[in-house]
Amino acid sequence: MSTAVVVEAPGQHRLIEHEPVRPSAGEALVRVHAVGICGSDREVYQGNRPDGYVRYPLTPGHEWSGTVEAVGAGVPESIVGRKVVGEGFRNCQVCDRCHAGETTLCTAGYEETGFTQPGAMATTLTLPARLLHVLPDDADLTAAALLEPAACIAAAALKANALPGERVAVVGTGTLGMFAIQFLKANSPAELLVVGTRPDRAALSRDFGATDFRTRHPDHPAHFAVDNDTAGPGPAPPPPASLRRRGARLVLTGIPAPGAEGLDPTDLVVRQLEVHTVFGAPPAAWAHTVRVFGAGLLSPLPLVTHELPLAEFPQAIELVGSGDPKVGKVLLKP
Repeated sequence: MSTAVVVEAPGQHRLIEHEPVRPSAGEALVRVHAVGICGSDREVYQGNRPDGYVRYPLTPGHEWSGTVEAVGAGVPESIVGRKVVGEGFRNCQVCDRCHAGETTLCTAGYEETGFTQPGAMATTLTLPARLLHVLPDDADLTAAALLEPAACIAAAALKANALPGERVAVVGTGTLGMFAIQFLKANSPAELLVVGTRPDRAALSRDFGATDFRTRHPDHPAHFAVDNDTAGPGPAPPPPASLRRRGARLVLTGIPAPGAEGLDPTDLVVRQLEVHTVFGAPPAAWAHTVRVFGAGLLSPLPLVTHELPLAEFPQAIELVGSGDPKVGKVLLKP
């Protein structure tokens, strides 16, 4: 039986019979292979996602992979049977931001798969075909389910514009941090320092290309900085801004927990830091991610620790929030 998870309201969910939605003009019907769970899905279930960024009742699921089963009018039949992933932001395509390729800043307002539009925690997902990115025929769909968070990091990496021979640092050792290491390693840095709260991620960080690993307090998630200064950082890593030398580039890709230490405006000015932020991934970042993944430069599978059936959605949510260092990426398999 085809099924789907529906979160009726914060803390209330049910598993329902799922009827695939026939694709209309410009749409595609995808059979979901796997869907990842991240902290934002837990926010949806707990009810602490910011106003305007969730709409109940809702089928969650914004990190997913699958295979195209059918297409609507105007969509090439050639993509039927192809392995795909898809962008989440349902941009308008006509505003100035969209025309500039900055679809995550669409002025029509926020709409995203799995938050305000039906997501992939279902047997199938119907969405605009223009959001799809076709994968190589031999792509591992389980690994590909992690390409959404990878695309967010790709957006950050493109903004950072790290050049070969520069020194870079990644702060945070969750899924985003692990992808940041891999994207930055591909740019041949002189040094790649990883700073995190989980000593158990030291070996994996080095496997992905880190040259050094240090621990710190959990005040900032998944950020990284680029520094072309040859001097090393101090013995005890401070917050990301002061970790970097003057003139560094700092990219913030995670949302800190309430009460987290912020950036000091004086530091930003005196150190002449260049600061960027990322929320979601525009088309260019998605295309870059799919290319890098297809070239074998991204290894998502080592991050996956649990694969559960769709019916175990509540157990999966608990795993994600457990704080257990043995829990990495949790996937649901519809």
